[in-house]
Amino acid sequence: MSHSDFNHKLYISKDSGVKHRSYEIEMSFYEAVRAGDLETVEEEMRKFKEETFQGKGQLSDNPVRNLTYHFIISTAMVARFCIEGGLDHDLAYSMSDYYIQEADRCKTIDELRDLQAKMAIDYCKRMKQLSKANIYSKQIVKAIDYIYDNLHTPITVKSIADHIGINETYLSKLFKKETGLSISSYIRDHRIEAAKNMLKYSDYSYTDIASYLCFSSQSHFTKVFKDETGVTPKVYRDHNFRKTFLSK
Repeated sequence: MSHSDFNHKLYISKDSGVKHRSYEIEMSFYEAVRAGDLETVEEEMRKFKEETFQGKGQLSDNPVRNLTYHFIISTAMVARFCIEGGLDHDLAYSMSDYYIQEADRCKTIDELRDLQAKMAIDYCKRMKQLSKANIYSKQIVKAIDYIYDNLHTPITVKSIADHIGINETYLSKLFKKETGLSISSYIRDHRIEAAKNMLKYSDYSYTDIASYLCFSSQSHFTKVFKDETGVTPKVYRDHNFRKTFLSK
């Protein structure tokens, strides 16, 4: 293809009105999988089934082949994000090979939609389980699940204990014994991890991030973030905005 032909195709593509999904939204999805944020991933897959081709470029004139190509790209990205998050390389790549081979057998859009959800949720569940690899009691597994599912709402020892159905004091002691952290420290650490992702992959203001993750104020968020990371949210964003393994 000549340079002029290529430029002509780019012009036609821009003129077609197709609007690609924003970088921030794309990266936040992969980060949700890596973080084991099952609630977010399931919601994203629900939206995907309703708006399958929204925000996707045209990689083929054949709709099934077009979605297959997008599936392959998405699966490769998910696998690499999960490897960054600590998933075993061989397992991550074996899963990627399996799902891409399954996609190659799909004959319809519906089959590919279902496979996309199955793939993303499978990786997400494995990442969620990875974070609990050294946890053995059922009560603490349930406590961690509750924390993950409620990072964006106020969490107390009482709310966790009530959800599980055990005594608050017993829960606090058991949680510290098995995780090595107090419940409040565990919640704080995971909120800071969520904040890092929002600072890296979104344009949300520091006030919005603080509110979303249930810090009492922006100043409180800034203090806790700096105590945990050694830098302010602004410095972290300035140094890490939109950086992934792709830019290493």
